[in-house]
Amino acid sequence: MCPRESRASNRATAVALGMRQLIGWRRLSRDEAIVAVALAILAILAWIYTILLSGSLAGLDLHNLMAMPRQGEWTSLDLALTFLMWAVMMAAMMIPSAMPMILLFTAIERRRESTGALSRTTAFVSGYAAVWVVFSLLATLAQWGLHDAAMLSNAMGRLVPWMASLVLALAGLYQFSPLKRTCLHHCSSPLEFLTAHWRPGGEGALRMGLRHGGYCLGCCWAFMFVLFVVGVMNILWVMLIAIAVLLEKLMPGRDRLRMALGAALLAWSAVVATASM
Repeated sequence: MCPRESRASNRATAVALGMRQLIGWRRLSRDEAIVAVALAILAILAWIYTILLSGSLAGLDLHNLMAMPRQGEWTSLDLALTFLMWAVMMAAMMIPSAMPMILLFTAIERRRESTGALSRTTAFVSGYAAVWVVFSLLATLAQWGLHDAAMLSNAMGRLVPWMASLVLALAGLYQFSPLKRTCLHHCSSPLEFLTAHWRPGGEGALRMGLRHGGYCLGCCWAFMFVLFVVGVMNILWVMLIAIAVLLEKLMPGRDRLRMALGAALLAWSAVVATASM
C-alpha cells in the first residue's frame, strides 16, 4: 500500500472508530456540551444583534445606533460597520446548520484522543469562520459598489428592479448547477466529509474547517445575495433564507428541495422582470 493510500485508510479507520463509539454514546461528553453551548450562545447573540439592527423591535429606530450605512457617500466607518453587519448576520445564519458537523468533529476528536479536543475544535471552527469573514468582506465591497453605482433603491440595500431580476435568475440557475450539487452533498454529509478529508492535529483541523467552510460557501453564496433583492436587513427574509439553508442541509430529499427552490427563484425573477417593464 502506498503512503497516500495508507494515510487515507488511517483517516477512514479513525473516523469509523469514532463514529461507532458515537452511535453507542447517547449523552454528550463534557467537550461536546461545551462546544454546543458556546455555539448556541454565539448564534443567539448574533440573532439578537441582527434583529435589533433591523429596527424591527417595538418600532425603535436603531439603525443609526447599530451600524446601518447612510444613503449619502460612505465613509470608512460606514464600511467597517457594514462589514460588522454582514459578519454577524452570517454567524447568525450559518452556525445552526454548521453545528452537526462541528459536534461530530468534536465527538470524534474526543474519542480518538483524551486531551486537546477543544483546541482542535476551535481550530476547525476558526477555519470555517474565516471563509465567512472573507465572504462578509466581499459582500460589504459589493454593497459599497452597488451603492456608489446607484443600483440600490434605499438604505436597506435593495437592488433596482432590473438588477434584482438578474440576481434572482443567477441564484435560481445556480441551484441546478453541478457545483451547487457537489457542495451541498459535502456540506450535508458530516461523516462522509470527515472520512474523506480527515487531517490530524491542530493544523489539520484548521484545514478541514477551511475546506468545510468552502463547501458551505459554495452551497449558500447565491442565497445570501438574494438579500440584495429583498433588503439586506429585512429580518423576515434573513430568517427565511437561514431556514432554507438549514433545510437544504438537514432534511431528507434535499435534492428535490434544491431544485424546487431554484424553480421558485427563476419564477420570481420572471415576475420582477415583467413588473419592471
